[in-house]
Amino acid sequence: MCRSIHQLHNFEPPATEDEIHAAALQYVRKIAGSTRPSQANQAAFDQAVAAVTAATAELLAALVTSAAPRNREEEAAKARARAEKRYG
Repeated sequence: MCRSIHQLHNFEPPATEDEIHAAALQYVRKIAGSTRPSQANQAAFDQAVAAVTAATAELLAALVTSAAPRNREEEAAKARARAEKRYG
């Protein structure tokens, strides 16, 4: 359920709004225990996603590091290699 939650800090290019929103959506889904809220809970669900999105964007903007930014393609290739080794 949490496949969209990945490290978003210290990448070049920086995380997009869509990536931040996707991570927030997955987080709220995990906490709520459902992928789709009922109509009665839709407003609370949407408000939570917006709040987590805003908090995540604020956090990413405030974080500083002296490490060189990582390359998304290289990190994805490393993840594929780990998955290949793990799952054959």
